[in-house]
Amino acid sequence: MRHRSLLILTTMVTTGALTLSACGSRDDNKGGSNEGGGKTTVVIGVDAPLTGSLSALGQGIKNSVDLAVKTANKNNEVPGVEFKIEALDDQAVPASGQANATKLVGNKDVLGVVGPLNSGVSQSMQGVFNTANLTQVSPANTNPALSQGDNWAKGEKKRPFATYFRTATTDVIQGKFAAQYLYNDAKKRKVFVVDDKQTYGAGLAAIFAEEFKRLGGTIAGTDHVTVKETDFSSTADKVKATGADSVYFGGQYPEGGLLSDQVKKAGAKIPTMGGDGIYDPAFIKASGVANDGDLATSVGYPVEKLPTAKKFIEDYKAGGYKDPYAAYGGYSYDAAWSIIQAVKAVVAANDGKVPADARKKVTDAMSKVSFDGVTGKVSFDEFGDTTNKQLTVYAVKGADWTDVKSATFED
Repeated sequence: MRHRSLLILTTMVTTGALTLSACGSRDDNKGGSNEGGGKTTVVIGVDAPLTGSLSALGQGIKNSVDLAVKTANKNNEVPGVEFKIEALDDQAVPASGQANATKLVGNKDVLGVVGPLNSGVSQSMQGVFNTANLTQVSPANTNPALSQGDNWAKGEKKRPFATYFRTATTDVIQGKFAAQYLYNDAKKRKVFVVDDKQTYGAGLAAIFAEEFKRLGGTIAGTDHVTVKETDFSSTADKVKATGADSVYFGGQYPEGGLLSDQVKKAGAKIPTMGGDGIYDPAFIKASGVANDGDLATSVGYPVEKLPTAKKFIEDYKAGGYKDPYAAYGGYSYDAAWSIIQAVKAVVAANDGKVPADARKKVTDAMSKVSFDGVTGKVSFDEFGDTTNKQLTVYAVKGADWTDVKSATFED
């Protein structure tokens, strides 16, 4: 693996506004499902946890894709094509995700899918999509193996599925960034590492621990918690007994918030840090005691501070969505827009019509997609990973997360 150097941003550079207008014109499509006026229906699928403990994130994903589709239709982004979405609930369960993937594949109008949220769910879906040549773009998956294969850590990178793409950066970067911040900026030296035994959490925690040790830090101890359990007092007691000056948690916010609460109640007045899985207001609300100083990393820069996201934020608010766009809204919009741009290229190359083998052609076109999106420059490398390797550290201050440091990695 090539060395990645960390470049700290002192200013944010505007990458240009998202282009929403269509270029050129063509004849109406023929074939496929036709709407009134001769338009062909193209469906973008959405898979996310729309109910359950992670629904705050899932609803933000669904709504942001819906906004992208409505924007494309309003601006006639692909003349002759009417976009729609089909959103399915995986409840963060791999088996449900696999069933949803099969259902989406069975709908011939689906030419791309945005999702899922969870890396473990994605593992159950990738093969289904690949067999059907159906493009999948996750706005939130961060486990490296999904795009680089199981031997990525040995430097043996091999893309498992040509149909898989993501707009979120990987845990190779996120875990290292977290360790560097905790050691170099927060000046912590003795961290207790906990994970939830899931694909995302365990993988992120392992990458963090390796980098923290490389920097000279000590791993005071390790433990595991079980998803959907609420009593982590035994783990909290272990943390207190080791004299650790911090906790790193690989997992999601329902368990992370309770862990932070119980560690502090056990008498260890130390910060808990985690990845993008805990970066949600629900993490703060889960704690019965003040957890000021707890930390999280999340993909990209704060959307609210990006000039490129201004229109997205305004349009989302105007859309009247019940739930906020949350941590992955901008990445979900960009994921949907990348599919829309791939469809646009395929249709333009086929005399203004959706071809019979549209799914394969859309997948092929994805590797050439490049545009200025909500979250910055959107394009994909040879593994289907985003080329936008930006991250931010957030700290809990009162009832809110506040950004404290943003950075970008370059090869």
